[in-house]
Amino acid sequence: MSKGYWLARVDVVDPESYKRYVAANAKPFKDYGARFLVRAGQFENPEGSSRARNVVIEFPTYQAALDCYWSDAYQAAVRLRPASVSVGDIVIVEGYDGAQP
Repeated sequence: MSKGYWLARVDVVDPESYKRYVAANAKPFKDYGARFLVRAGQFENPEGSSRARNVVIEFPTYQAALDCYWSDAYQAAVRLRPASVSVGDIVIVEGYDGAQP
């Protein structure tokens, strides 16, 4: 079964309030086996648009990635980051296990 990934791009409007969201998402991330691969590091944006923070979170399966997002615990965390706290995009994608070049 393929891994699952969250690809997130975020602009944090209120860093102090955003900390509550980060604290609240820790439990569902742990419960669903999340692992941060990218967490707001240095980046370059040679094409298209971007936001200030980029995050890639790996899950053991695509289903775990979906289940985490829709879990009651994560949805409670989401309510802590309205547009006044952060604006962002999240894409949940299935990993690729096929042939490589």
